[in-house]
Amino acid sequence: MFGLLKKSPAKKLQAEFEKLSTQAFEAQRNGNIRLYSSLTAEAEEVREKIRELEAAGGA
Repeated sequence: MFGLLKKSPAKKLQAEFEKLSTQAFEAQRNGNIRLYSSLTAEAEEVREKIRELEAAGGA
């Protein structure tokens, strides 16, 4: 019963990915390319975790 209320780890990671991507976009628009690069790298790491979860059947 309580398992139904639990959020999927993939959904949580997807939200984090979207947040990082948005922050990276804003940094790029503001001309902060160094911050853009680091945020993009973090977002790609999160994307890889999502792919691993989906491949393992945890999606």
